[in-house]
This record gives sequence, C-alpha cells and structure tokens, in this order.
Amino acid sequence: MDAQQPRWLADDEMQTWLALARVLIRLPAALDDQLQRDAGISHFEYQVLVGLSGAPERTLRMSSLAVFANGSLSRLSHVVGRMEKAGWARRTPDPTDGRYTLAILTDAGWDKLVATAPGHVEAVRALVFDPLTRAQQRQLGDIGRRISRAVDPAGSHLDELST
Repeated sequence: MDAQQPRWLADDEMQTWLALARVLIRLPAALDDQLQRDAGISHFEYQVLVGLSGAPERTLRMSSLAVFANGSLSRLSHVVGRMEKAGWARRTPDPTDGRYTLAILTDAGWDKLVATAPGHVEAVRALVFDPLTRAQQRQLGDIGRRISRAVDPAGSHLDELST
C-alpha cells in the first residue's frame, strides 16, 4: 500500500506561510528589543507582569503563570527570582495546597507594569495595527483565533490576556 503523499503547499500558500513565518520570527524580537531598550525587561518578563496583574489579588500559582507566559517552570522561577530582587514580585507557599507556590505582584511590580505598558502598547500599535486597515485588523483577529483553535483545540485561556 502506498504511503499517503504530503499535501504540498501551492505557490500562493507557500508565500503566505513564509510571510507568517517572518512575522513569527521578527515580531517577538522587535517587541523584546523595545521592552529591553525602554524598560530594561524582556517580553517574557512583561508577560509575567501582565499575567499577575490580571489575576485575582494579583496572585497566581507558578505553574499557571508558566502556562500563561508560555515558559518552563524553571525559566519562570529564574525570572520571578529576579523580579523578587527588584521588588516587583514575591513568592509564598499556596495556603490551600502547600505543593504549589504562589507568585504575587507587588505594588512596585504594578508600578513597573504601569510605567512600561504605554511604550509597549505603542510598539504593538506601530508594528501590528498601524500598517493594517480596520477591516484587515478584524480579519487578523479572526485569523488569529482560528489558528489558535487549531493549535490549541482545548481552548486555553491564554489568548485573552497576553499581549
């Protein structure tokens, strides 16, 4: 029995894929560069601040925060350790289940996020929204949600909060 042939991309599909691949590579780097330059933090660190800021009482289990920020628990632990030294976060055992550790955004961490967000939002606007028409922006949202559902059929809550 013959093995099923690959469904090769048509020329126009290949061009679309290559354009998306360039965005997937270059956009995160551009956002990281802006945050490093203007706020001295990485995009991952910004995502951690955002995740904590949107959580009830600015508190999340480290394991949930790692999922939200799309990083390993080890990477998150190092980042939160640096944030603790800066006074932006603290860790404490989860009082409901001591097997877990909670990360808590401090007032200083909130202040860091508030100071950082305007520059980051301006970069997102300049790099993503300004080049597009309103109709294209809506299409991009629809496309992003469709691809996200294909990548994550379980429909994790991560897409609603991250920027």
